[in-house]
Amino acid sequence: MAKKRRYFAPEEKVAILREHLVEKHSVSDVCRKHDISPNLFYIWQREFFEKGHRAFQPEKKDRRVAKLEAENARLREKIAKKHEVLSELMEEHVQLKKEIGEP
Repeated sequence: MAKKRRYFAPEEKVAILREHLVEKHSVSDVCRKHDISPNLFYIWQREFFEKGHRAFQPEKKDRRVAKLEAENARLREKIAKKHEVLSELMEEHVQLKKEIGEP
């Protein structure tokens, strides 16, 4: 009978790898505990070490968030300026209507 495919989040994979690498549990114990094959464990470990350097690089997401926040602030300023202009125009419009005598 085939096992149902399971999904492990990246955080779960790191926690499982940590059990072996930091807590010094044997690979067979870790695999048995989490019901995974040793082959899968070693695939995760290889991937972890191949991509580990990314943990020390600045996140692109932070730069994107900062850029979006700056754009958001600029657009808010633009909207505020437009509201000021509209307010002035409406005030002039009301004043002109009063001068003309319209209700």
